[in-house]
Amino acid sequence: MTRSNRREAGRRRLAMRLPQIRTLIMEAREPWQLELFEAYQMAVEARDRLRRRRFNLKLVREYDETCIEIEQHVIDAMHEPSRTNYGMVP
Repeated sequence: MTRSNRREAGRRRLAMRLPQIRTLIMEAREPWQLELFEAYQMAVEARDRLRRRRFNLKLVREYDETCIEIEQHVIDAMHEPSRTNYGMVP
């Protein structure tokens, strides 16, 4: 999956997971917001691969936690659109 496809897949997935801020997610255009969407999609893909293989349940739980943490970052980020870098407040 290309980077832009991964970002859009992450955006759509987050919009479904977080309906209370769906409109903000779909309108987001800042590079740091798009990076969050991409990171979320990558974490979900990795978690789902591990889950299908039933390889390491501890690692699956870690990816679940990572997905939840990214969801929280997205919630916070959508309320601070003036941030210039993910994790950095001007």
